[in-house]
Amino acid sequence: MKVKQSIAKELRYSVRDFNNEFPHDSACLEYVKEQRWPNGVTWCVKCLKDTKHHRVGNRTAYACQSCGNHIYPLAGTIFEKSTTPLKTWFYAMYLMGSTRCGISAKQIQRETGVTYKTAWRMFKQIRLLLAEGLQLEGSTLEMDEMFHGGSRRTSSWRDNKVPVVGMVERGGRVVARVAENVKKETLHGLVKQYIMPSSIIFTDDFVSYDGLQNLGYTHRRIRHSERVYVSGDVHTNTIEGFWSTVKRGIGGVYHNVSAKYLQTYLDEYCFRYNRRHQGNLLFKRILEQVSLKAS
Repeated sequence: MKVKQSIAKELRYSVRDFNNEFPHDSACLEYVKEQRWPNGVTWCVKCLKDTKHHRVGNRTAYACQSCGNHIYPLAGTIFEKSTTPLKTWFYAMYLMGSTRCGISAKQIQRETGVTYKTAWRMFKQIRLLLAEGLQLEGSTLEMDEMFHGGSRRTSSWRDNKVPVVGMVERGGRVVARVAENVKKETLHGLVKQYIMPSSIIFTDDFVSYDGLQNLGYTHRRIRHSERVYVSGDVHTNTIEGFWSTVKRGIGGVYHNVSAKYLQTYLDEYCFRYNRRHQGNLLFKRILEQVSLKAS
């Protein structure tokens, strides 16, 4: 009998932990401030030096202790000008980080009491934080393509679908990109953009992968057209496992995603996959993106 492994103690972060750390909006604001300016020390444009800043009453501003000039931790973040309470934003991030297959805006609406329009807008903004400009560095990678949306009712069903290309380090990180097509030039361009030279790339026998060895890569193929799926260490099971998670999530949680927003959903799944060993602390990794992406 297979025993399901639980999350390691140091990687657990329960709802109780969340409420203890973020009991109100002020605690959330203080967290954002500390992420951007540890101990409240940052450059003062009037004093022309790093100075300590203290919160101004109940406002979202912090004032320089020397000259009183104000700074705003939420400026340039997804929280700026939002009338939604900070704790609601944080809780939405917590829920997003606590699931493997995603959570719908409708569920956030039920959990927090905001309108569906607000919940959808929050998730849209949060997903924009999760895009990463990765350069895959593993020496052994897999690459595959899938098609999203459309209908299979016609012989040319792929014409109605959005092509997506994925590249994954075995035991490491993944990149998934919406592509204009799956022609040779497109796939080779993505390889050169995201995969380091001299890597070993495993693919199926799709014709567009022909010639990867001419770009300086070691190219090994599994013959799916001949119904061969594993031959020693030659397979694409890792990237296909990632596609399975994406398809289950989109089909089971979101039901349908338009081509316009598909890349942001892929960014979410990649972000979660690339931190799959961090348990419920994924929530904190999402929070870190707020200050990293602040303008």
